Amino acid sequence: MKVQRLPNSKTKMAFAAIIMKKAFHSASGQLSNSPQGICNVRMSGEELLSRLLDRKWALTSPDSKIHQIKLFTTTEKHGGGPLGGISFLNNTCPFLGDDMIMRDEDRCFYVVRDDLLHPLVNGNKARKMDALLPLLEDHIVTDLVTCGGCQSAHATAVAVSCAERGLKSHLLLRGEQPQILTGYNLISTIYGKVTYVPRTHYAHRIEMLKSYANLVAGNNGDVVWCNEIFEASLTAQKSRASCLGQMDAHKGIDNCRKKVLIVNEGAGDAVALLGVFRLLQYLSQDHLLGRKRAIKFVVDAGTGTTAVGLGLGAICLGCVPLFNTLLVKLSRGF
Repeated sequence: MKVQRLPNSKTKMAFAAIIMKKAFHSASGQLSNSPQGICNVRMSGEELLSRLLDRKWALTSPDSKIHQIKLFTTTEKHGGGPLGGISFLNNTCPFLGDDMIMRDEDRCFYVVRDDLLHPLVNGNKARKMDALLPLLEDHIVTDLVTCGGCQSAHATAVAVSCAERGLKSHLLLRGEQPQILTGYNLISTIYGKVTYVPRTHYAHRIEMLKSYANLVAGNNGDVVWCNEIFEASLTAQKSRASCLGQMDAHKGIDNCRKKVLIVNEGAGDAVALLGVFRLLQYLSQDHLLGRKRAIKFVVDAGTGTTAVGLGLGAICLGCVPLFNTLLVKLSRGF
């Protein structure tokens, strides 16, 4: 791993901003295309975020435990390397909010324990699926197609989440099947249908996903992209109750045919940002991290969706943090 800016972060930010403007437009019905209208979006960032987050969620609560890791210099060497003379203390009940500002301890950092959200679907994967999973139920999706590396945590999250809801997941994994299944690869195989794809074919992800989804759907099924159902949920003019009633009326027909949803690699879709927004809104409460001090977030990144979500959410909330993004580089075997 190395610290590096994501080359496509600006593209993702621009795309996400367009989606957010559409959300604001559909919610208020008053946004114009004039410069004055765009300015109103910028000034109403917190209101926009509140409207976006007014929806059903997979996680019952956005809460996450926050631990404080304190660093101590010791005379004893605990192995080689630059951290050989440093000891760590995990404080599971740290002072937060105003107490954190008053103490202002330098030799420490905080860890948001999203790895405790679910035994198998954890970390930012649970956040990315937070807003997506209810949409699968609302749109009566039967099958989900996605892709990733051989040890893809995203593929595992999709497989487990779909299995818990009685849906079928189809996972296109890059490379060859390993002789011994381990880690995320093993879990993906247990909970989903895994297909190994040659790297030359996998390089053309969009065509690969579309082609496989059409095979799953068959002649009578439908194929939709993740961003299509997300935008549909933003631009729908009818009330939720009306929409749900309409879906119930058509369930008999829709259950006879497959509806296949395509989710991009790493859940790199706009809807995945909402779960990250929700997390940041929770963390920005006064009794937790608040908004009164600069917070430097260190985020490991593959597609960069989590980093973009944190950045956009911070802008909307009026607390722009500093970011160090760790771009994960995996060996050829994965």
